[in-house]
Amino acid sequence: MKERFKALLFYALFWILFFIVARLFFILTHLSEAALYSPGEIAATFRHGLRLDISATGYIFLIPVFILIPALWFNRKIFGTIINWYSIIVIIIASAIVVADTLLYKYWGFRMDHTAFLYLNTPGEAAASVTFFQMAGVITGILILSASFIWLYRRFLVRLFNNLSVVRYRFAATITLLILWGLMIIPIRGGLGLAPIYAGSVYFSRNTFVNHTAINVVWNVGNTLVNKKQTANPYVFAGHEESLEQVSSITRKGSAPVKIINNDRPNILILVMESFGSALTGSLGGDTITTPRFNEWCREGVLFSGFYASGFRTDKAMPAILNGYPAQPAASIMKDSRKTESLPGLVKILQEEGYNASFWYGGDINFANFNAYLINSGFSRIITQDNFDPADRNSKWGIHDHVLFNALRDSMDHIKEPFLRVVLSLSSHEPFDVPVDPVFEGRDELTKFRNSLHYTDSVLGDFLDNAAGSEWWGNTLIIIVADHFRRNSGDLLVYSEDIFQIPMLWTGGVTVKRDTMISRLGSQVDIPITLLRQMNLDGEFPFSKDLLSDDAHSFAFYTFNEGFGFITDSSKYIYDHKLGGPVLSEGNDPLYAGKLGKAYLQVLYDDFLKR
Repeated sequence: MKERFKALLFYALFWILFFIVARLFFILTHLSEAALYSPGEIAATFRHGLRLDISATGYIFLIPVFILIPALWFNRKIFGTIINWYSIIVIIIASAIVVADTLLYKYWGFRMDHTAFLYLNTPGEAAASVTFFQMAGVITGILILSASFIWLYRRFLVRLFNNLSVVRYRFAATITLLILWGLMIIPIRGGLGLAPIYAGSVYFSRNTFVNHTAINVVWNVGNTLVNKKQTANPYVFAGHEESLEQVSSITRKGSAPVKIINNDRPNILILVMESFGSALTGSLGGDTITTPRFNEWCREGVLFSGFYASGFRTDKAMPAILNGYPAQPAASIMKDSRKTESLPGLVKILQEEGYNASFWYGGDINFANFNAYLINSGFSRIITQDNFDPADRNSKWGIHDHVLFNALRDSMDHIKEPFLRVVLSLSSHEPFDVPVDPVFEGRDELTKFRNSLHYTDSVLGDFLDNAAGSEWWGNTLIIIVADHFRRNSGDLLVYSEDIFQIPMLWTGGVTVKRDTMISRLGSQVDIPITLLRQMNLDGEFPFSKDLLSDDAHSFAFYTFNEGFGFITDSSKYIYDHKLGGPVLSEGNDPLYAGKLGKAYLQVLYDDFLKR
């Protein structure tokens, strides 16, 4: 078995070397762009990119490890030959991807993915887009790169697989190789963490080109081919221009808003609370004892009572909150690093006004491609579980909320103003393993969830109590909003608005109104434009409206996996796309509400596909 493990070790090192050379090749063919960055930044792309290099190697590794199992029992030479031919074919394919990517990047500005294969249906048109010399250069590059690594492979690896000796304990060796084959899931997923690896997992810089350089393009092509995205809008209900006009009519800015803050440039602290929902918020007519501290603080600010989450997961909430970008039914823009680069953003607008922006989260920042999204959004500092003592990682998701909020509180003593800080809690996420004794008796999911909310609510209350006595409080706006709610009963339908109704509270030293309730319907996508207009600033958020403008339309739009809900003051329309019709239609004019909701979704998805 030793020689087999030796062969596999050298095989893995061979492919790591290939991907290092591929990255160097990308840098050399884009020297004019690479020269804009420091040698340290360029060198760091190899270190950060190693995660995807290892993942790609893990995928390639699966076939040789599996083939070595029958080679224990049958003709070893035949199976060694199969591995060698498989490897040569993969070298040629990988070389073609690496070289073609260097040309496509000059035109596209993003690393090659599955979209390149869409042009294979029209090879004549694709070839017409490049010159003869470019085509010749690509072919030459493929030949040189593949020939070089085929030579290396034949020089050092062919004999290792061709000259495998007989194994004495074949059954034990078979079990060992099967275990090794199964363990390949670890490098493929990028480790043992909850979050599988994404292209954005290797992002580490605010510079797009540097992040792109860290991507393993072979992995990227394979991943996007397996997880191929739609290229046609499945939600077309009317003409494009008609739909655009309808969306524009309900998202116009409206008149000057009612001012609820007394400072045009306040510090801004956005606290995104995991799974807080209106049904468990007493100040909104729900459960009065699960979140008592939040209920108390609702009397110290402006509470938005007709507020909805844009979607049903955190990765759908953050683009809505920070980019004014609605959740898509069966997709998530956060998971596509290329698309998030082009999103309008609250963070970037405020940074231009001199704000220093940071994001705080006690979990794994690579989950759902968070890291790349936050970098693309413009945050200059990102705090994660990695910034805390490993002894504090006593939650399945990372750092418990009291540790995170205590660190946030302590950091405020030395903070530079004006600041934008966005904080995401996590302890009220499944499996609800909070570090305190339960307040509510029971072992069912709802009771455990309520106990976790009660814990996080107490952490939130303590933080706000301390903040109210701080020096920075008087010049600070605090926005407390849930990322989403959850389905707490099997009787609750997945599209029910009860799942999407969430609280939003504006408080802090700059708020001029206390114990005030805003009933206009809205959702997370309305936060950026509402906030900016309070600051006498502007931004392009085509799906947002100003919740504090008297003549803004009152509606909320949310999406579930295959449909949407559109809620107005007088009607409700919930549409299931698989069904091809509404599952709920009630009120004065639900058909009109449905027409607006369909237009909104159609325009949204058109925009999503174009990014």
